[in-house]
Order: sequence, then C-alpha cells, then structure tokens
Amino acid sequence: MLDKLKPVQIETVMAVSKTVGWLREQLEARRDCLLVMDCRAQELFESSHVEAAINVSIPSLMLRRLKKGNLPMKSLLSNGEDRERFARRCKTDTIVLYDEYSRDWNENVDGGSVLGLLLRRMKDEGYKAYYLEGGFSKFQAEFPSMCETNLDGSSIGGSPPAHVLGLGGLRISSDSSDIESDLDPSSATDSDGSPLSNPQPSFPVEILPHLYLGCAKDSTNLDILEQYGIKYILNVTPNLPNLFENAGEFKYKQIPISDHWSQNLSQFFPEAISFIDEARGQKCGVLVHCLAGISRSVTVTVAYLMQKLALSMNDAYDIVKMKKSNISPNFNFMGQLLDFERTLGLKSPCDNRVAPGPHPAPLYFTTPTNHNVFQLDPLQST
Repeated sequence: MLDKLKPVQIETVMAVSKTVGWLREQLEARRDCLLVMDCRAQELFESSHVEAAINVSIPSLMLRRLKKGNLPMKSLLSNGEDRERFARRCKTDTIVLYDEYSRDWNENVDGGSVLGLLLRRMKDEGYKAYYLEGGFSKFQAEFPSMCETNLDGSSIGGSPPAHVLGLGGLRISSDSSDIESDLDPSSATDSDGSPLSNPQPSFPVEILPHLYLGCAKDSTNLDILEQYGIKYILNVTPNLPNLFENAGEFKYKQIPISDHWSQNLSQFFPEAISFIDEARGQKCGVLVHCLAGISRSVTVTVAYLMQKLALSMNDAYDIVKMKKSNISPNFNFMGQLLDFERTLGLKSPCDNRVAPGPHPAPLYFTTPTNHNVFQLDPLQST
C-alpha cells in the first residue's frame, strides 16, 4: 500500500514547478494552451518580460483581499484584453507564474507573496498552475532572445522624462542590451511586488563621505549635483550620455557595460576604484550611476568598499543595502565580486592592507569570465 502511495506523493511535489527549459520548449512550439503570468511590479514587467506573458498587477491594498479569497482572479489583470483571455482559458490552459527569482515554493511558508498567494488560490480553484523555477532572472539569463525588452522610459507615462535626455525611444535587443530591471528607483518594490516599507529617495544616496550612489536621473539634475558637491560622475552604462561633459565643470568616466549575465564588469574595477578615490581624495563628491542605480553601479560601489575598507563582499553589500534597500545586482556580477574578494584575500579585516615599506607589492586579480590579469593600485584603508 505504501509503495503505491509513494509515486503519487512524489508527483504532487514535482508538479508545483516548471523549468525554464520546459517553458522555452513550450514557447518555441507556440502552444495555444499556455498562459504565462508575470507577478512582478508593473515597472519591471514594462522593462522586460517573457514573451507573451501577461502582468498581474496587485496594489498592496488589494493583497489583504486576495488573502481572504474575496477578490475575483480576473480583477487582478489591469489590461482588458488580458482579463478576457484569462477568463476564457484559465480552466483549460496550463498556467505558469513567475516573479524575479521564484525560488522553491512552500505554501506553508510563502503564502504571503503575490506568487504564493496566486498559486494557492489557483490550486484551490483547480487550475493547472505552476511556478517557474529560478523566475524571470534565470529565464532571461538563459534565453534572452525569448524575452521582450523595452527600455523606453515613455512606455509607462506616455512621454519621456524631460530631464533624462536620450532615454525616450531607446529600444535595445535583449541579447546585448542595457536591461537593468527597474526603471524608476522611486517606485521600488519588494520581490512580491508590494511597495517597500521605506520608499527610495529620488536623490543619490551617500555611501561614504563624498561617495554617492544614484540613477541616470540624478546625473542629469544640476541642482542635485550642486547640492551634494558632485564634480565626478562615473557612468556605468554603454549608451547613456554624459550630459554636461562639454561644459567642463564635471569629470566623467564611462564604463560601457550592460546589465546582462554575459558582461564582465570586474575588468573595470581597478579604473573605477581609482576614479572614485581620486574624487574623494580631493574632497569632491563622486556620483556612481547606471540606469536605475540597483545593479551595475551597486556592483562597482561594493567593489570599492571591499578594497578601500578591507571588507568582505557580504559586509560591503550590507553597508550599501542599509543605505539603499532596493539594490539588486545580477547574479553574474555577484560572482565577479566573490572572485574579487578571493583576490583581495579578505579572510580578515587586515588581509588586503599594503605591507609597509617603500615599494609595496602590487595586488593582481583575474576575472571569472576570462584569464586576463589586472593590477590594482594599492589603497590605504580609511
């Protein structure tokens, strides 16, 4: 009797999720019996999503009603076409839901997230619903060509922001593009799509004296730059303009890296660290920015703290996280920071201090994506 029950129990557990490979096969086959639902915030969906996915928009005020079970499923879809499609096919189609990472789901633990609530609700109503293992982050990393990516800042509001030149009409393909996930740090959300308890300010955040972390908007606001004494700007994007470069008032450095799993940001750590240190040495503010200020610029800032303050990756990351809670470097950049940590020998707070003497030994590191060797300028810890 137990032998007969065991396969059923295993099948029930495994039926909760689908792999990114399975989803790719379904999309390639153009199956008409598949509904893909994106459970992330609308801003993230507008930026990039799995092709043919529909967005489940759930304001935080509606989460309580959803938990109580008195909210119709179709009311969660803001687009009328999507509502009709869901109502027509939800009982017959296979439904795949995803959020940013979609880690292993446990209905007894994860019932409070948007994805968890929807899975439980659909399960109760008898739908064939699954979550995507690894979420959008994993699917985009492995199959970028099957994602619809749009970096047009006007896609949500209808017109590009007047103070961010060059963003309006910018559309770049997902396999080589600038695909940082969140277009507006001021609309930051948790992974379940609900607003953060402490909304992010629209101005840059001071990480260390004279070191500021911000987004593209900050780099175009002369009032903000003047207010914080910023004279150095580190632009970690391949395509956003250095707006005031010809005026001669600011010193720029541009690192042409996209927020994509294939990019090797670590090769630029030495020159980025040197640039930041030059600004701080002159008591000038330095702004490190990318598009949204959550991935590339964060990675560079964490690398600077690691070398300058002899901190482990986790400790440096925590410092930045405490100052700016919506940071989210992509997994490949985190791997590069781990490699950088090993190179610096950060087993103790003093491991990467320069040995005394007139000719200190130089530090070198290799990147995880190639075998090139880069020399680091020795920096005194502060």
